[in-house]
Amino acid sequence: QVQLVESGGGSVQAGGSLRLSCAASSGVTSSPRRMGWFRQAPGKEREGVVGIDSDGMTTHADSVKGRFTISKDNAKNTLYLQMNSLNPGDTAMYYCAAGRYGRRSLSLQPADYTYWGKGTQVTVSS
Repeated sequence: QVQLVESGGGSVQAGGSLRLSCAASSGVTSSPRRMGWFRQAPGKEREGVVGIDSDGMTTHADSVKGRFTISKDNAKNTLYLQMNSLNPGDTAMYYCAAGRYGRRSLSLQPADYTYWGKGTQVTVSS
């Protein structure tokens, strides 16, 4: 079974940075599947932030291009999200997600992901 556990959230002032980590079950990050980071603010729908495929190709939501970077360390079974130049609009619960084995293509659609972590809160103050 795929398990995902996020960490690294917290409170930061506008302009600051945070790095989120997602510890995955053994073999998940190196397997042929899509992975991604999503976020959900109160009263809003869950939205895709950054996705990565098994070849390391990435896709970003327009709102985070140039500020957020996704990466993974297969030796550590960990997915990362480096977030720079944070602004109050980035405040949300952030979730790590993985697709089913063999579903390799990039996607920022929540429906394309099967496995989810419980989330880590990011709060950006002005």
